[in-house]
Amino acid sequence: MATQVTATAQRGSTFLQIAIGLQTLTIFLQAVSAGLLLTSSYGEVLHSVGARVMYGASMLYLLAAVLAWKPGGGSPRPVRHATGFLVLASVQVVLGIAHVPSLHLPLGVLMFGLSVLALARR
Repeated sequence: MATQVTATAQRGSTFLQIAIGLQTLTIFLQAVSAGLLLTSSYGEVLHSVGARVMYGASMLYLLAAVLAWKPGGGSPRPVRHATGFLVLASVQVVLGIAHVPSLHLPLGVLMFGLSVLALARR
């Protein structure tokens, strides 16, 4: 029985690490597409599509955190972090739609830093 719990916890932890890595990558790609937004005609489309993918990655991070916590018996701390990150992502989307770059850009940098930090902790 203990072996099964350990295997479940390991799978949950691996899924969580992959989800955080994917989220970090999508945020980085959003920074790249933001640069393209300023310099090319297709940058707006890439940034818009990337925003949806990044938001989906944030939801995946929350799902992975819940799956690592509940059935795997892990700490609830990643769930709180993932929930907070989904809130930040929601604010980021609203600021982007409202065209408030003075808050949108620094929040994006903060989100990337927090995501890298979460990835380093795993």
